Amino acid sequence: MHDTLLLFGATGDLAQRYLFPSLLRLMGDGLLPEGFRVRALALSPHDTEKFRGILRERFASLSHYSPTPEQVEAFLERVDYRSVDMRTPASVAEAVRDLADRPCVSYLSIPPGLYMSTCEGLALGGAFAAPSRLMLEKPIGADLASAREINATIGRLIDEDRIFRIDHYLGKAAVQNLLALRFGNALLEAVWNRNYIDSVHILVSESEGVDGRNSYYARSGALRDMVQSHILQLLCLVAMEPPASLEADRIRDEKVKVLRALRPFCASEARRHSVRGRYTAGMINGEPVQAYSPPDDSDVETFVGVTAHIDNWRWEGVPFHLCTGKRMAERSTVVTVTLKPVTHWLFERPDRNNAVPNRLTFRLQPQEDIELGLMSSLAGPEWGTLELHPLELQLSSETGQNRRIAYERLFLDAFHGNHALFVRNDEVEAAWAWIDSVVDAWRADNSPLQPYPAGSWGPDDAAVFLPSSFDAVARPSRDDR
Repeated sequence: MHDTLLLFGATGDLAQRYLFPSLLRLMGDGLLPEGFRVRALALSPHDTEKFRGILRERFASLSHYSPTPEQVEAFLERVDYRSVDMRTPASVAEAVRDLADRPCVSYLSIPPGLYMSTCEGLALGGAFAAPSRLMLEKPIGADLASAREINATIGRLIDEDRIFRIDHYLGKAAVQNLLALRFGNALLEAVWNRNYIDSVHILVSESEGVDGRNSYYARSGALRDMVQSHILQLLCLVAMEPPASLEADRIRDEKVKVLRALRPFCASEARRHSVRGRYTAGMINGEPVQAYSPPDDSDVETFVGVTAHIDNWRWEGVPFHLCTGKRMAERSTVVTVTLKPVTHWLFERPDRNNAVPNRLTFRLQPQEDIELGLMSSLAGPEWGTLELHPLELQLSSETGQNRRIAYERLFLDAFHGNHALFVRNDEVEAAWAWIDSVVDAWRADNSPLQPYPAGSWGPDDAAVFLPSSFDAVARPSRDDR
């Protein structure tokens, strides 16, 4: 198990909110090696004591975990800080050269534009010598061309089997449970194809806005930020063929097949199969919030709904409706699988056209639930037949206050060298190829941005992309906007 972490971007929001708290908890639980240490690296001109003070203050306000003062101090003793200019390989090399004799894991929590220069510096400083490893935060590039350039450059410096590309959704226990439910239950696998499934909806909604990420978001938008990574990974877990084993590359082989089978988008279908939106002023949890205004007046979206089709035997003709947005009514991640109606309808009430279809719903956050919607009978002698009513079967799992952060699992897997929950280079490029086709279609069609008030479920045209339970939520009338 590797015992040294080089954490670049140590003063950033991700590192402060998630990465350092995850490491603190892992150490408190005795899951890190005895000699474990962290070198924090960023541009800010702090010294080690000042940086430890920043972390100490952050640890005092954790909401999901309450470490003891002794645990905090024991962890901080293992952290030192270096100021580094990641645009300059020589600066990076100088900051890490004294640790090159240890088995290091370098974590790049920095903009992708700094990946290549930082990696060149790590190689120059000896931190890429085997068996050292590299962890990369998403996004890997901003399109297929830049992703290929980054992958090629880094691939010349460190072997692919020592690179761990992160999509933190894969570290969530509820997301991993999709594999267990699909491949551990004959009941589901028997109907998991185009013969029985009518449609699939995948929703990742956020009540938070773009606050604090303006410069990044103005370049990316919801499509590149969320669909390219999190949502396409969920799609892969729903749609992939059964792998030969749970070995990392067997799982990733099947995910790549799904991404390569995605039908490229075209301009003639852009408006029918997608919608772009941007939130305006509104209310979130009873509090007024401002509209999003990109710093450079870019044409960037904060909401996207897009219908994907997978051109293979299992999923031919089944639409996958993908949807994500900022400043929506609630924070939620939901996968809804809607089954086709029964072949021959016997009942008078409801009639065939008004029957509620069977649905299997996976709620991944904030609460982890599995719901199965069936039709049940109530005797109705006055109608001379059976009357059917919806019946919801629900299995809930309390996450509680001591829930694990996904990064805890991902850190441990990277330190141990387990690739199963990480993304391979060909996965990244296959995902970008499809995203680029959507961007090109929007550009050719001049697809407009549709406004939606903060606290709503997106633009007026969003209903088809939302799961039924969210589509049914009342939308504010135009007079109220």
